[in-house]
Amino acid sequence: MIPAKLSRRSFLRATGLGLACGYFPFILSEARGAAPKAALMAYVGTFSSPLRNMLSTQVDLPPGNGRGIHLFQVDRSTGTLVPTEIFDHPSSPDCLAINAAGTHLYSTNETDKGEDGKSGSIGAYAINRNTGSLTLVNTVSSGGAGPTYLSVHPSGRFLLVANYFGGSVAVIPILPDGTIGRAVEIKKDAGTMGPKRATHAPAGSFAVSGHDIPHAHMIKADPAGRFVISTDLGQDQILVWQFDQRTGLLSPNSPASVSLPPGDGPRHFYFHPNGKWFYALQEEGSNIVLFDYDAKEGKLSARQTISTLPPGFAGSSFTSEIMVSPNGKFVYAANRLHDSIAWFSIGKTGMLTFVGEEWTRGDYPRSFNFDPSGNFLYSCNQRGDAVTMFRVNRKSGALAFTGHYAAVGNPSCIAFLDLAIPSMSAP
Repeated sequence: MIPAKLSRRSFLRATGLGLACGYFPFILSEARGAAPKAALMAYVGTFSSPLRNMLSTQVDLPPGNGRGIHLFQVDRSTGTLVPTEIFDHPSSPDCLAINAAGTHLYSTNETDKGEDGKSGSIGAYAINRNTGSLTLVNTVSSGGAGPTYLSVHPSGRFLLVANYFGGSVAVIPILPDGTIGRAVEIKKDAGTMGPKRATHAPAGSFAVSGHDIPHAHMIKADPAGRFVISTDLGQDQILVWQFDQRTGLLSPNSPASVSLPPGDGPRHFYFHPNGKWFYALQEEGSNIVLFDYDAKEGKLSARQTISTLPPGFAGSSFTSEIMVSPNGKFVYAANRLHDSIAWFSIGKTGMLTFVGEEWTRGDYPRSFNFDPSGNFLYSCNQRGDAVTMFRVNRKSGALAFTGHYAAVGNPSCIAFLDLAIPSMSAP
């Protein structure tokens, strides 16, 4: 039952049931005033591809150790993950998103072995609201090779997909029953590629990602859903699209993009809860750029650049994930090879100050996420074949390792669903 003074739309927004890989609003698990009795579930996406065809575009990387999507029940007090079920999938369901109603989960399948032999696919799963169990309901083409990221548009009517190896973004309709249709829009990135050496590369870095062809890496709507933002690592650009919420079509904004320093490689981004500050993470430059965001015009204006690595660091490192804490006081960023998660305090104007870092206790943190309470952070250590848990100090931002590991082959993404919050139809 929704509280009397809270509309269905407001309740959905407040509870934050829409979850995405490495990027989700926090669920207020006690929104109804009583301690929840139902389970809190965690879904872990993995790299699980078989050995690649050497004549392919090398989207299907060497055999993944994951088996598909791994389901865990979360101990709310300790953060411990208890394995529950595995949903086998051979094509690397490495990014996951859950709709606002909590009834369906969607996955990118990062492959080029789709129905046309050139594109990956997107899977739609029905969620059993009693157990969290998944049932695959349908699969469609992602509109490009190697889909690496997807998110649910705030309207709940569309999936936004970034095809890394295809260098394209796509809009896929979510049908009333939660299944997905064929893409209504596919935009292929085009332009000049950046250099292999990042402008802000650390001293001694040999980090090289993808400045060979366009590589769409992330796509997400702004909080109002009027504009859609995507990154292209190969072109060192953040693209801004006007979004037609009726048809799902994209059109270039004016300006259509902002450029990052050559070679730095924009990867992921995150909006501050106030909707005015936008933090962009560069994979090869190992830095965060703070932008002011004009929600009326969809414009980004850069204001600060800060390294994700500790002072004096030298060597190779790739960043992977960025998030803002639920209280809006800290930004967290993950460094692969350095294998750390750094945190930064957010000043009154949105400016960042480096505070500290914590070893992930695993190799190559592909992404991380907070549990719905915001008390725990989970690091998906891709090459370490484990998810590790940290308790979050909300006052200082510090992370403290809990000593708990969850064994998962090549974990890529973790998303949460609180079964204590009732399922509702999308507004």
